[in-house]
Amino acid sequence: MQALFSIPAAFEIHQAPQTAANESYGEVNVGGIKTACVSRDGLAQIMLIDCLAARQTEANPKLVFASNGHAIALAATNEKFRQTLSQADIIHADGHASVFASRFTQTPIPERSATTDFIHDAAALAAQNGLRFFLLGATEEVNAQAAEILKSRYPGLQIVGRRHGYFSQIEEEEICDEINLTKADVIWVGLSLPLEYEFAVRNRARLKAGWLVTCGGCFNFVTGAYKRAPAWMQQSGLEWLYRLAREPKRLFWRYAVTNPLAIFLLLTRTNSLPAEDHAPVMAQVRAAA
Repeated sequence: MQALFSIPAAFEIHQAPQTAANESYGEVNVGGIKTACVSRDGLAQIMLIDCLAARQTEANPKLVFASNGHAIALAATNEKFRQTLSQADIIHADGHASVFASRFTQTPIPERSATTDFIHDAAALAAQNGLRFFLLGATEEVNAQAAEILKSRYPGLQIVGRRHGYFSQIEEEEICDEINLTKADVIWVGLSLPLEYEFAVRNRARLKAGWLVTCGGCFNFVTGAYKRAPAWMQQSGLEWLYRLAREPKRLFWRYAVTNPLAIFLLLTRTNSLPAEDHAPVMAQVRAAA
């Protein structure tokens, strides 16, 4: 419990500077983390814009991270993770609590963009516009099954490469070379927190893509190996309770520590940021088409 008393007096995650393609949404400080005020559809549209633009420049990918109670608590107590998180180009609200807390500011987040839902939004839009996916993470069996399910559910979706998530840092350069050869537009990295965030920051300069999205256990949810909570629990912000009931031994201590701390941070370190003049997402999509 000592970590609870080592929270910096004032911390706030400020992401790396963003380029014009991402200047299409507002942001709000939620629990100390600068979070995008964007819907799931809006996030997908930004993905499309950025990936089409990246094809013209062979740029390094933008890092798209998720904010939930676990990330908020870890950022407050772990300096290394806080610095890693600060390298993101976009941080979206994976947790319902972040959306709820933002409603008490002038710039509320319109809805939760859980990665387990967003991967389907992204796949549908990618299939329509020819974006290419690479799946990195989970076991070989789950990874392969997730790829097949996504391709079957979204006809035309190009999954140009995939790899399981069991490797060492020594192998990362070779893996990045493999990813680059596929010319993927979106790289999905599901290695658990904080490993996937650290992988993203460590290897951004090696990769050529539009987006690199951290997605935790997303592939397991795609296959059904992990079950989602009933809709009413998701909408009420109680999905964590459903997961705890299913995996008490693995999750009890994490939730017992992080949930109270995250609630404290959401109550005390959530506020509006200075307003900026953002162009509508759809206007940029039409301009890029």
